[in-house]
Amino acid sequence: MEKRRLGNSDLKVAPLAFGGNIFGWTADEQRSFELLDGFIGAGFNLVDTADVYSRWAPGNKGGESETIIGKWLKKHGNRNSVIIATKAGSDMGDGKKGVSKKYILQAAEASLQRLQTDHIDLYQTHFDDESTPVEETLEAYAQLVKEGKVRWIGASNMTPERLIASLKASKDNGFPTYKTLQPHYNLYDREKFEAEYEQICLDHNLGVLNYYALASGFLTGKYRNENDFNKSARGGGMSKYLNPRGFSILDALDNISAKYNTTQASVSLAWLMARKSITAPIASATNIDQLDSFVKAAVLQLTADDINLLDHASAWK
Repeated sequence: MEKRRLGNSDLKVAPLAFGGNIFGWTADEQRSFELLDGFIGAGFNLVDTADVYSRWAPGNKGGESETIIGKWLKKHGNRNSVIIATKAGSDMGDGKKGVSKKYILQAAEASLQRLQTDHIDLYQTHFDDESTPVEETLEAYAQLVKEGKVRWIGASNMTPERLIASLKASKDNGFPTYKTLQPHYNLYDREKFEAEYEQICLDHNLGVLNYYALASGFLTGKYRNENDFNKSARGGGMSKYLNPRGFSILDALDNISAKYNTTQASVSLAWLMARKSITAPIASATNIDQLDSFVKAAVLQLTADDINLLDHASAWK
């Protein structure tokens, strides 16, 4: 399978990452192992998670996803062939949150223990805290890199201004530099990334690992009206997509997926993979059959006409 260099790092990743937010939530440990086996077995190699996954689920406290991934890595002994990306900064409860140097160092140790590994390939600022100077956060990452606990760093939910300030601070002070950005971006949700972040990523060669690549399932085509909302735990959030623009996107996906005898999900992901600024979309599957859409997306070559149709249907300006 094609491998793409992740920004200016030495990491080479397949063109799609598995989103580990479902581990310990809609996928129990056994199902999570099956999904990871299928994903890696298909030729993909990047698994993205976060310390907070999946704290929101009843009975969870956070760390469940990392713990499951750690057990899976230990079972297979395949740590060196899998790229692990995780994140820190989200609210873990009991005052555990933020991007201060003290907290980042603590959070990294906790993630390493749960993942049962001695290093994190890509450690990302999950949610920024603007009360903390960017230099302080980067100083924490510098220590982790020096200690061999983190290989590369990335950013996620951060304003364009703070992202640029961070890149400048790294250059001025010799700190590690963010190599990636993880934004909210998909065929429906285009405006914020394209208007505020895309050019920054291109200018600085930041690898882009966009989350909600399938708009929480809307771009799979399974949500067409309110009667479909009970099809999954995320169904309740689909109403915001059921509008003329959303239906226009679904029509385009229907036409192109029929043309290639594939799924709407595969076409949605292939559109993302074809964009110059995108390295590897992040998507989750809750059953083995859904992994097939990932594989098909990775080999689907959309034509210029296909891309133009999707661009026009999803245009935001």
